[in-house]
Amino acid sequence: MLSARSYRWGACYRRNFVSSGRRTQVAMEHRERILVLDFGSQYTQLIARRLRESGVYAEIHPYWLSAARVRELAPQGIVLSGGPASVSEPGAPWPDPGLFELGIPILGICYGLQLLSVHFGGEVVSAQRREYGRAELTIADHTDLFAGVPSPTTVWMSHGDAVHRLPEGFECIASTPDCPIAAVRHCERRLWGVQFHPEVEHTVHGRQILSNFARRICGCHTEWTPEAFIEATVADIRRQVGSDGVLCALSGGVDSTVTAVLVHRAIGEQLHCIHVDTGLMREGESQTIVRLFQQHFAIPLTVVDGSELFLSRLRGVTDPEQKRRIIGHTFIELFEREARRFPDARWLAQGTLYPDVIESVSVRGPSATIKSHHNVGGLPERMQLRLLEPLRELFKDEVRSVGRLLGIPEWFLQRHPFPGPGLAIRILGEVTPERLALLRRADAIVQEELDRAQLSDTVWQAFAVLLPVRSVGVMGDERTYEHVCALRVVTSVDGMTADWARLPHEVLGRIADRIIREVRGINRVVYDISSKPPATIEWE
Repeated sequence: MLSARSYRWGACYRRNFVSSGRRTQVAMEHRERILVLDFGSQYTQLIARRLRESGVYAEIHPYWLSAARVRELAPQGIVLSGGPASVSEPGAPWPDPGLFELGIPILGICYGLQLLSVHFGGEVVSAQRREYGRAELTIADHTDLFAGVPSPTTVWMSHGDAVHRLPEGFECIASTPDCPIAAVRHCERRLWGVQFHPEVEHTVHGRQILSNFARRICGCHTEWTPEAFIEATVADIRRQVGSDGVLCALSGGVDSTVTAVLVHRAIGEQLHCIHVDTGLMREGESQTIVRLFQQHFAIPLTVVDGSELFLSRLRGVTDPEQKRRIIGHTFIELFEREARRFPDARWLAQGTLYPDVIESVSVRGPSATIKSHHNVGGLPERMQLRLLEPLRELFKDEVRSVGRLLGIPEWFLQRHPFPGPGLAIRILGEVTPERLALLRRADAIVQEELDRAQLSDTVWQAFAVLLPVRSVGVMGDERTYEHVCALRVVTSVDGMTADWARLPHEVLGRIADRIIREVRGINRVVYDISSKPPATIEWE
């Protein structure tokens, strides 16, 4: 029998599968939800994640979502995100005006506050002094949005425009020395707005502010939990799959691993996991995957060694997009061949996450292709498999929380992201067995030294890149002319943006010293200090 909490949560988390051709996609219904309308803020995903951390389900939509569609979704509240535009600019993004007539509580953040002000007849001007960074917020009212928040408190400002005159019916409930109108409220219309960013870490009590909006103002309950997610998802997988077999392409990453363990909990031996060793893996990667699944979870795993085939097809190829296409097509070919051994399979389980889903929706128009997605593309239509994506509503940190409850070891859950094409896109230029061996060993040294310094869990991603240049060096009494290795170590929240990690100099020194001494063929190590944007995390 379900617990009271699980029953309530299950009621808000029912799934309907809507078929689109051979694929079956998941459409989820939630009894309680907060909508986050994206106006182009770099922090939009963070807003949704912070709301979820308070136990309230939040989902992201583009700012142009119609009032009619919002009414259908029946959210308990709406958040208008910040954005880079100015409300006074021609063509600035504006939501459907009907949104403000639905009677649903709305919180405008930064640009969202300015939209509320202008829409209802207030005045927004270019600030005399642009406020960027930490500021001291003085709170005039602790009734709702700022309940339990001390005054003064530190917040994070980032704006060039500011509200100069409030619309009729609005009241100011907080200010900073350089922003007299830093938070507003209209009780009758159920509207709130803040000029600062409560979602970022620099706003000390930001989580409390967002929780107050979701729970105190919108009346949401703590129903979005990993425990309830697992219980509801396992039941849904059993109901949808029935007695069918399910295939899972197991890369060895966190997402595919959590997907496999979750599906296995639901249907047991009906799950068939296939791991394709491309020969482009990190040192000991495939062996680690096999050991984890066979020994720790007793999940059968078929391993396909395709290393020779992948390397033969990559011979002479230097273009990164061509590398990705070749690897993707070869993977599909091998996976399809192996899948024929499981005639009962009707489903393909895939570790699609929420960022993958929302990134497919362009907020401000068509986006340029920066690179092909790092995961392998869809399988051929002739396979006739329906898609099972049990993690498609989760952020990465939520996936890790689910993984912990499923018993996946912490050392595995905290592994750094690894691209689908593997080391092939960390070797600039042609991929050869010799260059792979150099990079594989150099990359292992990076991981070993970060672990030794207890820094692995403090960074988002760390790896070595083999550059297509050689440099002069001296080893012993001999002149050398060998490869250059670049180190890439970044900090990030979700991989959407990233900054280069300020590693201690002694750690960088040990890494460089070991690579040059132990990896014969590399005589120079450089450190990448570019951020994303403008650079990407991977080099190719």
